[in-house]
Amino acid sequence: MNLELTEEQAAVRQLAKDFVDREVAPHATEWDRAEQVDRSLVKTMGDLGFLGLTIPEEYGGSGGDHFAYALVTEELGRGDSSVRGIVSVSLGLVGKSIAAWGSEEQKQEWLPRLTSGEAIGCFGLTEPGTGSDAGNLTTRAVRDGDAGDWVINGTKMFITNGTWADVVLLFARTGAEPGHKGVSAFLVPTDTPGLSRREIHGKLGLRGQATAELVLEDVRVPASAMIAPEGKGFSVAMSALAKGRMSVAAGCVGIAQAALDAAVGYATERDQFGKTIAHHQLVQELLSDISLDVDAARLLTWRVADLIDRGEPFVTEASKAKLFASEAAVRCANNALQVFGGYGYIDEYPVGKLVRDARVMTLYEGTSQIQKLLIGRALTGVSAF
Repeated sequence: MNLELTEEQAAVRQLAKDFVDREVAPHATEWDRAEQVDRSLVKTMGDLGFLGLTIPEEYGGSGGDHFAYALVTEELGRGDSSVRGIVSVSLGLVGKSIAAWGSEEQKQEWLPRLTSGEAIGCFGLTEPGTGSDAGNLTTRAVRDGDAGDWVINGTKMFITNGTWADVVLLFARTGAEPGHKGVSAFLVPTDTPGLSRREIHGKLGLRGQATAELVLEDVRVPASAMIAPEGKGFSVAMSALAKGRMSVAAGCVGIAQAALDAAVGYATERDQFGKTIAHHQLVQELLSDISLDVDAARLLTWRVADLIDRGEPFVTEASKAKLFASEAAVRCANNALQVFGGYGYIDEYPVGKLVRDARVMTLYEGTSQIQKLLIGRALTGVSAF
């Protein structure tokens, strides 16, 4: 096994690192306080090719492999998880789903706009009453027999990019079959009459991210808005989330790396008892624990990217990476705060934000408990349905 990056991968990683150090990290605290990321970053990331990674060039993408995509999302997570989420959702969940499942017309209509940053996508799966139980969502699409259109009613909750998005990859029940079998997927422009959005403020973490509630009241879309065959929406969602878990894991590695960088920097500068606190063995223990978690989470994530690029099965490995990396990010941020002591509790320093941002990683795109169920089912051969 060769863990050395190719020249192209190293160049993409350096490009992302330079962008984060210049355009993201210096503003992360300001955006966190304002609960608003600078939206001009979207176009900048499009120009740099970050929003087109793994998408074919014929649709405006920048090509590249999933390993490069993981490297970029790690760097974005190191700078500000709110920025990482923009890419993970608009490209990772929406753009890649269109590339994999969309018709030629859907690809031509949306991919060039999404990859350039001209448009942003959001992923409309979670509902107020169905998070982990996504197969039993209640949003419903009913066919208008005369026009052939679909009329959609329902509510979606905790939707990343929700108030910024130009298109929603929306999941709704279209059939009488119970559970996941009756779910279909649609591409719904957010300016469609009947679709309203409310931004959610006061979040514990990811405060700069545009998180929203979407309400659909008699939203009418043409039959051509359906992506993939009717009844295959759950397959679209699960395939997106399987790769999305790699992106979340990579972002968690970024959080953990930021925690390590901050803790080491502070420990080697802060004097106490006549020497820097880096000399104290218990501080060294905290730093070594963070470093170990960073390396382990990174290697688990890299394994997933490598499997995807080689066309090998990766779903269980993605659950393992997401589970470990998200829990590790919480541990790393918490240990970094401990190194900072009381100063870590003030948002003038970065570690408090890292603690808050890390916590949600164990919840979305499949909670830690759901990942354990998926891993256990894979080990035992027990079916989920």
